[in-house]
Amino acid sequence: MSKKKLKGIVVSDKMEKTVVVKVERIKEHPKYKRRYKVHKRFKAHDENKEFHIGDKVIIEECAPISKDKHFKVIGRV
Repeated sequence: MSKKKLKGIVVSDKMEKTVVVKVERIKEHPKYKRRYKVHKRFKAHDENKEFHIGDKVIIEECAPISKDKHFKVIGRV
């Protein structure tokens, strides 16, 4: 099974070697068919502290690094 890759925007870079990435997606209501945005925040590993707030990045699933961190940043969009 391939690793999950997601695109998002960095919303926090205050931690050491960790950034928080907000990933938005569009859902459709099953009955009313209206589309709306939902978002989720993922903590991602950033080894060299090269990404900052506002950067659009791609994150990839990896083995758990800590309790909350199971993604790593692989590059800019």
